[in-house]
Amino acid sequence: MNAPYSRDCGPPPWAGSGGAPSPRPRRVPWLSTLLVAVLVLAGSGFAAKGQPDRERLDAYALALLLLGTALLLARNRWPVASLVGTVATALVYLGAGYPYGPVCTPTAVAAFTVVVAGGLRAALWIGGGFLAGHALIGHWLYQYLPPTGDPGVPWGREVVFAAWVAAVLTASELVRVRREAWARERLERAAAAKRRADQERLRIARELHDVLAHSISVINVQAGVGLALLDSDPEQARTALTTIKAASKEALGEVRQVLDSLRTPGDAPRSPAPGLDRLPELVEQAAGAGLNVTVETVGVRRPLPPGTDLAAFRIVQEGLTNVVRHSGSRVARVRIGYEAGRVVLRVDDDGPATGSDAGGSGNGLAGMRERAAALGGTIDASHRDDGGFRVRADLPAPVKETV
Repeated sequence: MNAPYSRDCGPPPWAGSGGAPSPRPRRVPWLSTLLVAVLVLAGSGFAAKGQPDRERLDAYALALLLLGTALLLARNRWPVASLVGTVATALVYLGAGYPYGPVCTPTAVAAFTVVVAGGLRAALWIGGGFLAGHALIGHWLYQYLPPTGDPGVPWGREVVFAAWVAAVLTASELVRVRREAWARERLERAAAAKRRADQERLRIARELHDVLAHSISVINVQAGVGLALLDSDPEQARTALTTIKAASKEALGEVRQVLDSLRTPGDAPRSPAPGLDRLPELVEQAAGAGLNVTVETVGVRRPLPPGTDLAAFRIVQEGLTNVVRHSGSRVARVRIGYEAGRVVLRVDDDGPATGSDAGGSGNGLAGMRERAAALGGTIDASHRDDGGFRVRADLPAPVKETV
């Protein structure tokens, strides 16, 4: 027969048109279904002109074509039922002897939806049933079905039809796998962005805590001194107020530096992050709070990586803040040991603990541990046997190799 379409219904050139399921679950796909209906009706009408030996397209044929296409409206809500319905209408259409054409296009679209939704096994079973029904009509039942004198379908065309069914299912599975990969990538990117945001919030909170805890502790102590001596020793009260002014100015500068990180990404900070080179300023601030601090350096001092340098400064700062807040001792000892690939910090006071609440948040030790852990180091904070308290930090500090 001189038919422009083979009896295996395809694959028509527009088999993939409108086949992608709607991105919104359970949304009725009106537009894509209308497009498939136009293609099926127009293609079948064109195909009928070249097949005068087939049954003409009557109202029953058009009803089958429209029914098979209309079933696609339910493919997002009931994909398997939609696929079964399109297969059944296609087989009835072929068994009635109507012209070959794009009658299998709705089946391809429905199969695509089933596979993309994760129903590959169901699609394989239904596809196998479609192949069996097609073979039954084309090789055994054709002599009992219209049109009269139909010679049947060569087995070679069955191979082509089976290959087309396999191609539709394979392409659909590849799309499903790719969509799942995209979904996983989106979730991973969202999770990574959330982790970065959480880490940045934690970093800023830790910085603000360390800056404000130390400065406000100094201000708190000096304010108490100033109030106590305001009448009896105005000069000493003036000194306390001067210390408060200097500490608050220093705190404002460091808070501004921390908040600079919230500006437009890519902007350079206005001032470098503090490090152990600013330890003398820290000692001076502690002295303003009435604390006598001695600093001992063991080993050859060397530049530290920026992250380690900042963490070391903040750990010493928090250690001295805890002495000001919670220790009855007015003496603190800071020891900085430079070892091979490490820097070991130690802050000691002789105690005893006052048990008073100096307004702390209770997050100081946790913040120190977080800083150390982020660098791969450790923090040990514990009471000594003699009643004092010790904070010991062991931080990795690789030595830069010079060429």
